[in-house]
Amino acid sequence: MNENTYSSGKEQSWRDRAEYTARMKIYDALAKHVPLDELSSIVDVGATADDKKDSSNFFEKTYPFPSRITALSNQDALWMAQKWPGLKFVQGDARSMPFGDETFDLAFSSAVIEHVGSRANQAAFIRECVRVSKKYIFITTPNRYYPVELHTVLPIIHWLPPRVFRGILKLLGKSFFALEENLNLLSKKDIAAIMDTIQGVRYKVDTIRFLGFKSNILLTIVRD
Repeated sequence: MNENTYSSGKEQSWRDRAEYTARMKIYDALAKHVPLDELSSIVDVGATADDKKDSSNFFEKTYPFPSRITALSNQDALWMAQKWPGLKFVQGDARSMPFGDETFDLAFSSAVIEHVGSRANQAAFIRECVRVSKKYIFITTPNRYYPVELHTVLPIIHWLPPRVFRGILKLLGKSFFALEENLNLLSKKDIAAIMDTIQGVRYKVDTIRFLGFKSNILLTIVRD
C-alpha cells in the first residue's frame, strides 16, 4: 500500500495506465465546464507526494500554466515547486485550508474527498473548496456503485452496508481501507445530500465511464 496515493497500484502497472486514462477523461470534462485558459489562480486540493505514477498529480502534468497553480497537501510534496517552476506548494488540511475567502478562480480536487473521513468531514471539505474559490469548484471521486472498488480492486462487496464492507476488508487483511478515515465512498445521492446543505451555489453532477460503467463522479459547482 502506498499511502501517498491511497493505492496498491504500482508505477507503469496496468492499474496506473487505467487510472491515467480515466483522469485524462476527467481533465477533458473539466475543460468543458470551466474556461481553464482564462483563469489566473487555481488550487489543487489534495495533491500527492508520489512522483512516480503517471496518474499522480495529473492536473499539474497537463495544465500548461504551472505558475497559476497552488498545490495543497497534508503530505510533504515540496518537490512539486521544483519540478514545475512557478507552482506554489502549501502543506495543510483540506478541511480547514490556510487561505482567505475567494482566493482562487478555481478549486480543483480529484480523488481526495473519499479519504477525508466522515460525511461531516466530506461536507466540510466541499464547503472549504467553495469558500476559497471566487467562482468555480470541480471535485471528483470514484463512484461507489462502480462494479469494482478502485482502491482495493475487489468486486461488488463495497455495495454492502459500510459496516459490513469494512468488516470484510479487515478479514481480507486490508485494514487501512477498512477505516472510515481512510476510505469513505460516495454515490451521486450522497453528494446531492451534502450539496443540499450548501447555499449560494449552483451545482451539477456528472460521471465518466470506464469499461462501460460509470466509474467516477464529477461535481461542478459555480458560485452565484
